[in-house]
Amino acid sequence: MAFDRAELDRLERHELHLTILAVLIVLVLAAGDALLMYPLVFVHPAEGGRWGMRVAFIGFCALVVLFAGYLLDRQRTVGRLKQGLLEELERNIKLRDQGNTDLLQSLPDLHRFQDCLAMEVRRAASSERALTLLVVKVAVSRGGPESNEGRAALGEAARAITRQLRPTDSVYLFGPGLCGVVLPDTASAGAKKVSSRLEESLRFVGTGNLFKFEVLLYNYPQDVHSAHELEKAVSTLLPESESWELAPGTP
Repeated sequence: MAFDRAELDRLERHELHLTILAVLIVLVLAAGDALLMYPLVFVHPAEGGRWGMRVAFIGFCALVVLFAGYLLDRQRTVGRLKQGLLEELERNIKLRDQGNTDLLQSLPDLHRFQDCLAMEVRRAASSERALTLLVVKVAVSRGGPESNEGRAALGEAARAITRQLRPTDSVYLFGPGLCGVVLPDTASAGAKKVSSRLEESLRFVGTGNLFKFEVLLYNYPQDVHSAHELEKAVSTLLPESESWELAPGTP
């Protein structure tokens, strides 16, 4: 979540200008009425109602001053409240961004995935059950993956992914904007349901053009037949800067 502080400041100045304009209009109109009333109250007062008209005139002037003061005090109070809310919002956004950064740092990396993949495939082969690797490619819309906005967007995406996991599933961070989810005992049909829920969650989190994403599915043994083939599929998705030595083929 982010907001345009410059736009908010511009709106705040616009509201202040409107308040000042309202005060000036009230004072000008009140001054005009007072000038018109002054001769009738002080120069040519009506017989018998002199003090009543003077009290009314003084009361009118006092009310105008009080009303103008109320408008200015309201503007100052509302501005102070808005400033407090914005500071609280900024604090919450920083805490959330820090949480997203900590989440990204806590995810197992590519080499941890390589270590665990052979074991997962071996387990699936021995139990004659399916295994699905779900790869999520996330491209941030503003800034690079290493920028503050980029890390915040990737953190939101990672949070959305982890929320959709089952207790038996595991998620890995292959690189900036590239996550892998291992779904044990999951055939293609079940993996597509998980992928659909994941895409819906990512689409909701990415509202506002924070990032774009793509979800890829690799099923064992339907699409690939060994851990080595899964590693090769992942290696083709890695950035050129990422080096990963493929392990020997494993059945």
